[in-house]
Amino acid sequence: MELIETLDTYPRLHLFIPLMYIIWEDQMVTAVEQDLVIQYVSTQEWLIDDEKSIVLKWVRPGPNFNPIPIQYMMDEVRSSLIKDQTPSDIGLIGIGLKLYSHKTNRSAAAFNRIALQHQGVLGVLNHEALFHFYPEWRNTQSQQANTINNFDINAMTRILDGDQAPLIREIKDLIREGTFIFEDKRDIEGYRNAVYQWCQILVNKGYGAISYPDAYGGCSDMLGYYTVMENISYADLSFAIKYGVQFGLFGMSVMALGTEKHHHKYLNKIGLLELPGCFAMTETGHGSNVKGLETTATYHHANRSFIINTPYLLAQKEYIGNAAVHGQMATVFAKLILNDKDYGVSAFLVPIRNQNGSIISGVAIEDCGKKMGLNGVDNGKIRFDQVEIPYDALLDRFASISEDGEFQSSISSDNRRFFTMLGTLVGGRIGVPRSGLAATKTGLAIAIKYGDHRRQFGPEHGQEIPILNYRIHQRRLIPYLAKAYACHFALRYITDRFVLRKENEMQEIEAIAAGLKAYSTWNTTSTLQECRECLGGKGYLSENRIDDLKNDTEIYTTFEGDNTVLMQLVAKSRLTEFKQSFHNINFIGIVSYIASQAMTGITQKNPLTVRNIDEDHLLDPEFHLSAFKYREQDLLSSAAKRLKKLIDEGMDSFDAFNVCQHHLIQVAGAYIDRVILDQFHKGIAKINDKGCKLVLTKLAQLFALYTIESHNGWYLESGYMEGVKTKAIRKMVNQMCWEIRQDAVPLVDAFDIPENCLGKI
Repeated sequence: MELIETLDTYPRLHLFIPLMYIIWEDQMVTAVEQDLVIQYVSTQEWLIDDEKSIVLKWVRPGPNFNPIPIQYMMDEVRSSLIKDQTPSDIGLIGIGLKLYSHKTNRSAAAFNRIALQHQGVLGVLNHEALFHFYPEWRNTQSQQANTINNFDINAMTRILDGDQAPLIREIKDLIREGTFIFEDKRDIEGYRNAVYQWCQILVNKGYGAISYPDAYGGCSDMLGYYTVMENISYADLSFAIKYGVQFGLFGMSVMALGTEKHHHKYLNKIGLLELPGCFAMTETGHGSNVKGLETTATYHHANRSFIINTPYLLAQKEYIGNAAVHGQMATVFAKLILNDKDYGVSAFLVPIRNQNGSIISGVAIEDCGKKMGLNGVDNGKIRFDQVEIPYDALLDRFASISEDGEFQSSISSDNRRFFTMLGTLVGGRIGVPRSGLAATKTGLAIAIKYGDHRRQFGPEHGQEIPILNYRIHQRRLIPYLAKAYACHFALRYITDRFVLRKENEMQEIEAIAAGLKAYSTWNTTSTLQECRECLGGKGYLSENRIDDLKNDTEIYTTFEGDNTVLMQLVAKSRLTEFKQSFHNINFIGIVSYIASQAMTGITQKNPLTVRNIDEDHLLDPEFHLSAFKYREQDLLSSAAKRLKKLIDEGMDSFDAFNVCQHHLIQVAGAYIDRVILDQFHKGIAKINDKGCKLVLTKLAQLFALYTIESHNGWYLESGYMEGVKTKAIRKMVNQMCWEIRQDAVPLVDAFDIPENCLGKI
């Protein structure tokens, strides 16, 4: 009542009500706020002493003063404002003038000039003052951003699935039925048995032998095998790896390294899961160094048999899937010893259990126990103590022993024979990243959908907004979405090339498969970590699956080849001509060749290119590919020159490669970046649907620019770009993330991941 009487007596004080509301809004007036108002009021000659005294009392009340009720001030201001007649940039003083006019029915024109003098008090933003009183009138860009269906999601799914769509639907229908669910994964024994039974379900559907020839229960559908492995990964990654070990690694080793007698005897049983098996290559002491394995297979011609032996503990086979519980036979990689001569690594079929599960005499098996992830797979250690196997147990496609006990092979070089043998098994380096990509897509679907509906913070006094509307949140997730799509097209490309391979293409296929395996699984690891963090506390709960996805795929960067080692393989493949001359320490011609190739088809450095920041240029796919090629070829050329220089200075060749390892990894990375971008472009070029093509083009642009940005230090150092351009690229990445945000949910919906695989989001 006292306040109303005061305002009736001194109506000009209505001008200060909006300011008082803002000062008292948080129920506490700071000393700085008090000083600002006091300093201002004391210098205003248009205010009479009583008005000054009242305003000063409002900001610095005495012990018996009742502060102005916040709700009263809010109601008074709101009653004076009409949305259709109130400009959004009205400002603090404009609101006060409207209140004065509303309460007194007088024109406020006379006060405009003098009232404007306190416009800047407390630094209140003029154009946002209104939203302190009507926050619901606020209409920010961040509030407006939302999910829009700019393309046909079903059409995008058809593009992603390609000609494998019928098989994918069959697998996903099984998943949607809840067929592959095991709740308590801490029960390792129960989990392992469940995964084994799931594999049997696939066998009953004909998927176990899908890649084997018709004569052995299959349909020679290698693409189908990879499709099954990738899509069951949505349900459970232990399931996918168990499937891959049994029907891929074990079965494929028999098919690829064996001959007709092995195929006839074993493939049908393997495809029906009547003969569970292992792929026993890795040893405790050698890991990735397959050529250095120390398990021996000594041939005895008198009884035409081999003796498989583990000479000491570090030569035991370790981390072997299917070994701890279910495996009955193993493809064992061992050094073939004949007449005391080592003929290098060959593969042998060695029984490790009989059909009732009893371990074979001379075989020792130890359970690897609980692991970081993939606990549905029974990994184990295997040791052999003079285990005798028959002559036909040698998988003899590339090496055999004649009737008179002599070693024979169509490939005379031990080195070439070894790498030819391993080359037939490169398929594992395709299955693993495709499984990892399914986990990547699942994590992104969970995190992006969560970000689209989870609201947090927002404009002051306004509604909370979806966290996916925050630019930094988009920056964290949407580049990974672009990379997932890029990996999809690249992995489909290498799958097709491997399935339709020609002998003269195998070296290139092996290199690309190795590089894509490393790139894609590293990307899986980093994507899932970002997804976990973007889910906040929800991401730490098992109900949202991120923990299983992260833990199960952690090993993907290691098995089927340690990623760093694989990237070294890629780099050495890129330096094939150099490597051939390297052994003779005479490779000047090769260096010249590489240098001459470095600039072929590459955009030359010039003042316009290095500084060009036009939007059309920055989004031009030709610029992207040129930038990728330039980095690829420049690193290749400089690596060759660096190695040559070290050798010329007298450094041992092994040491030279060791010194240059970091450089060589960059060579490999640049090559794989270019392959992925190239295949992304080619995949998009085949698409007819305009909506899908447009959004995929944006993703390809983002993938390219984000990759360039990730290496902007190199581009600056090399002089290919100047700072003004790398800054422009960074801004463009931000803008593209903002634009793609509206498509983010539809893009993960297009993965068509069964809902029961997405946790509780």
